[in-house]
Amino acid sequence: MEWLDRMNNVLDFIEESLEQEIDYKQLAKIACCSEFHLSRMFASITGVPLSEYIRRRRLTLAAFELQKSDIRILEVANKYGYESADSFSRTFQKTHGIKPSECRHQGMQLKAFPKISFQLSIKGDIEMKYRIEKLDFEIRIVGKSKPVKTNRAFKSIPTLWSKAKKEGFMQKFIDMSWENPKCSLEGILGVCGNEAAITDEEFSYFMGVRYDGELPEEMQALTIPPSTWAVFPNIVEAWKRLYSEWIPTSGYELANLPCIECYYGPGHNPRHELWVPIILNK
Repeated sequence: MEWLDRMNNVLDFIEESLEQEIDYKQLAKIACCSEFHLSRMFASITGVPLSEYIRRRRLTLAAFELQKSDIRILEVANKYGYESADSFSRTFQKTHGIKPSECRHQGMQLKAFPKISFQLSIKGDIEMKYRIEKLDFEIRIVGKSKPVKTNRAFKSIPTLWSKAKKEGFMQKFIDMSWENPKCSLEGILGVCGNEAAITDEEFSYFMGVRYDGELPEEMQALTIPPSTWAVFPNIVEAWKRLYSEWIPTSGYELANLPCIECYYGPGHNPRHELWVPIILNK
């Protein structure tokens, strides 16, 4: 498959460039997609952000060199992109659990992070339902923004909604949604991040509802421009399979907009959906 070859070519390029600055634009060009899409897709499939993978590979090679030669620590640090021995030592110790100088002692335990390769695995035996929605108008969402730790998002976000219910904001959202019901993307909404890949340790989760009235006190407004969306039922399942199964074979890549979790009222089928902004592959 073409996308599989492209991703492996990205990994080959990284491996050949570990001793120099890596241009993410060049990586995106090799992958035939945007930097945004490459970062999101890589992190979702591998479970490791692209920048972290590069850092781990460099520190793996640095440890090998320190063990097998008498090269100065500062030389190794500079070789793998660190401006000082101190910054290199801190990062090295955080990764390997020991100082760079200690890895030359016999019996010291280190961590080796091997090069990743993408291979085809048999999936898709369970169908993924979706539909394409083109919204040619701006979406104004009114609500509140909350910080979320990326690695705890699946646990933190339900907690945020529970807290919103206790504090009365959930009912406010429900009341606002009934003032002027929308025919598309109705329901209570959770906007994931802003206009960038969620590869940082923390992102903003905007909880709200589509609303055209006066901005209520203690709330903010967020505007999403016209876009095309792939819409999947069952938010949790959609997140799990989006990057590894649907995106690689769909002919689409992610637009530079946030995904939106949509939670509907009682009796609605499905109960919730994930709206994913998309554009056709270049």
